[in-house]
Amino acid sequence: MRRMIHAAFGVLALAAAFAPATGQAQSESPAPAAPAASPPAAKPAAVIPPEQTFRIGVVRQIPEQPPWVAPLSAPPDDLGIAGAELGIRDSLTSGRFLKLDYKLQTEIVPTDGDPLPAAQKLVDAGNNFILLDVPGDQLLKIADALKGKDVILMNVGAQDDRLRQQDCRANVFHIAPSRSQLTDALAQFLVTKRWMNWFLMTGRTDGDKLYAEAVKRSAKKFGAKIIAEKIWDYGPDARATAQSEVPRATQVGEYDILITADEQGEFGELVSYNTWLPRPTAGTQGLMPLSWHPTMENWGAAQLQSRFFKQTKRMMQPLDFQMWEGVFAIGSAGMKTRNSDTAKVRAELLTPEYDLPVFKGVAASFRDWDHQLRQPILLTHSTNTVTLSPQSGFLHQRTPLDTLGFDKPETKCTFN
Repeated sequence: MRRMIHAAFGVLALAAAFAPATGQAQSESPAPAAPAASPPAAKPAAVIPPEQTFRIGVVRQIPEQPPWVAPLSAPPDDLGIAGAELGIRDSLTSGRFLKLDYKLQTEIVPTDGDPLPAAQKLVDAGNNFILLDVPGDQLLKIADALKGKDVILMNVGAQDDRLRQQDCRANVFHIAPSRSQLTDALAQFLVTKRWMNWFLMTGRTDGDKLYAEAVKRSAKKFGAKIIAEKIWDYGPDARATAQSEVPRATQVGEYDILITADEQGEFGELVSYNTWLPRPTAGTQGLMPLSWHPTMENWGAAQLQSRFFKQTKRMMQPLDFQMWEGVFAIGSAGMKTRNSDTAKVRAELLTPEYDLPVFKGVAASFRDWDHQLRQPILLTHSTNTVTLSPQSGFLHQRTPLDTLGFDKPETKCTFN
């Protein structure tokens, strides 16, 4: 206490020593009065950008459902559309602070309908960003009809490789992975597991044949061997006799894994546990390469799944995710450009710095040579996501994501 008192007195004494000197100096030579300070210059008002509205349309043509689809496996009525709606909500979460607005308008086309008038209707209503879930031939018709228009088309459904190759269009961006991306993703994993000998069983539809062609290309690309091929020609009645039909159909010698090319699900589910040899299955059934699956939970995917379930009371399916990606690709580009002009959005989508968060560990981006979205592919079965491709060890000079699908030296796209 005594030290504190002495310290206090010391401070007072120091102050007293400076006070008289200061007062003396002021009395001997009084300082001139300071000139009146001029008021600070007014700062220019912050420029508030005008509100930008991104008008996004969706055209979905309902595909023909095969007769063997059971009620429990039938697609929901809002398949895909629900994903686009969540994409709008997620874009608004951040966009509203930047004075960005996002509107969605949908057109559902029946199986035997023509999606072109629906797309034209959306464009006439002011939608200059259009998501398309239509067959490849219809997509080309729409792209050619809208060529030269102030419109960006997002392919969220068609997986045909030719749409990214010889039949590419400059006004189309591809969100849906191509068949070659899917089969390359599967091939990388099988090669990593050293399952090098494949038995390929192909369905009867044109899509099945295209998937089988992609499987063969992937096998050649990554050094696997297709030791046997068969066409499934037993018909839907084999669903009742699979236990006797499938063992006979799969007596083809020794192989490591059976690859199914059955996009409509006619026979793929019948193969597992009915093969002559005890072998796993993969492809369109079994271990499947997909853009998304309800079992995906890592890298924030659980939060996306939760938001989707809260909105729809069901799990997010691949088409839902692809529509969400399509909307959010536009939304995220808009947040960087802060402008709904399609030329600016297009330029942003193609810039090397553009990245799209897709909850798969790395960001997605668009290839400038074919407008395909490069993204990881899930390998999953009904109750678990096994892994994501590209697999570790498959390197590339730009990004490992370009090991999936057609790389730049392989492209036939010229954007006429």
